[in-house]
Amino acid sequence: MWSLPPKSTALVTGGTKGIGHAIVTELAGVFGCKVVTCARDEKSLQACIKEWSEAGLDVRGVAGDVSTIEGREDVMRKVEEMIEEEDSATGKLDILVNNVGTNIRKKTIDYSEEELEFILRTNLKSMFELTKLCNI
Repeated sequence: MWSLPPKSTALVTGGTKGIGHAIVTELAGVFGCKVVTCARDEKSLQACIKEWSEAGLDVRGVAGDVSTIEGREDVMRKVEEMIEEEDSATGKLDILVNNVGTNIRKKTIDYSEEELEFILRTNLKSMFELTKLCNI
């Protein structure tokens, strides 16, 4: 089994559901990471933050849409706050998990241009731009 330095820092996008939720829980619980996650839905984000906090996990959240410049900037501010804390293991972001993604369930031929742009912004552009911002 492999390990990470205690208090390694991680950013997991889309961490309130499915695989993202499991990744946040594993990084914070098993590996002792300090984690920032994000979601578009404030209510579900706060419910997850409460769940992780009650389990003694160090997880912070940002409600925002990483398919937008503003959403990515909000997430990165929260990451910077976490890293600036004196007990950060390395003083930098150690792990980036670009998990966020979406789909519109219908035939490809039926997609509007706006729907295609939404999917590309969410699934591709957010990953590309966040990776650049994290500079890891």
